[in-house]
Parts: sequence; structure tokens; C-alpha cells
Amino acid sequence: MRLVLLGAPGSGKGTQAARLKEHLQVPHISTGDLLRAEVAAGSKLGLAAKEVMARGELVSDAILLGMLEDRFSRPDTAGGFILDGYPRNLAQADALDGLLTRLKQPFDYAVQLDVPTELLVERIAGRAKAEGRADDSPESVRTRLKIYNDQTAPVIDYYRQHGQLTVVDGVGELDEVFTRILEAIQPGHDIG
Repeated sequence: MRLVLLGAPGSGKGTQAARLKEHLQVPHISTGDLLRAEVAAGSKLGLAAKEVMARGELVSDAILLGMLEDRFSRPDTAGGFILDGYPRNLAQADALDGLLTRLKQPFDYAVQLDVPTELLVERIAGRAKAEGRADDSPESVRTRLKIYNDQTAPVIDYYRQHGQLTVVDGVGELDEVFTRILEAIQPGHDIG
């Protein structure tokens, strides 16, 4: 099973991806985690990414696609993966499709976790406090939500037009949302 998880910051993509990873026995690939690992390692990419992320901006498409190509080339992705945090814009969606076609690993579903904006802000504020995440400062959150609305939301329409999108209500208890996702990715589920 190859999934792309979509949703605004705070929609629960990471939480649900971790649960799906265990259930489906495939790796969870988070571009945010990949970038944070580079930052922690102090690599050249990590230092550049740290500055960009601290401003709440997005790291370049070319850097992210290169990181993903490297990650998808590892043997543990042969049986599938759960991708979260990418694509964030139409150019990335097109580049991802090209990469996965070239690697002969097309994804099965784009799953959008749908959560109202006011709940997103509440979730992000709680996460920032609990985890001490510098990329979740109030200024950064405002920038990320604006970027999401301007650039990422059209990706949802892209996958809808390609018949690959399934929308899941992301509000409720973790188990409820997880069950909705599992139902949405069952073979024969009506996409739309």
C-alpha cells in the first residue's frame, strides 16, 4: 500500500501515519522528519533547511525531491510507504508522480484529513507547547497556514481530478479517525 497523506499543519497526518505504519507494515516517510534529521546532523542541507524552517517557509522542491528519491530507493519501501508532508504544491505533485512512475512505485491513494481551521490552530498551539517545536511559533504557524491555503490546497483538487483522492473527516478520537482512514483505503472504496 502506497499512500500520500494530505492535510493542513495540525490535521493529524503524522499521528495517523505512525498508526498506519504499524497496521500496514510499511515505512512512514515524513519530509519534516527527514529535514529535522538533517538539521540535527548539522549537514550543509540541514543548516540551510534550519534557517528556512525557522521562518516557516518551505524548503526547495529540488532538495525535497532528491531526499525522497534517496529514501524511496531503500529496500524497505518495496512493499509500500506512507508519505506525509509532501507534495505541498502542484509542481511537487507533478514531480512526485514522475518520480514514482520512474521508480515503478505509483501510490494507491491520496488521503486528505479534513479538519476545520479553528481546530488546527488549537492543535498546533498544544503541540508547540508539548514538544517545544521552534517551527510551531505563532509567526511560523501563521505563515505555514497561509502557505498551505495558497499552495497546498490546490494539490487536493489535483488528486481529485486524477481520481486518486479520498477525503476523511479528521475530527474525533484518534481511533475513530484511524478507522475512517482504513475504511477509505479498502479496495473497492468509492473515491471522491
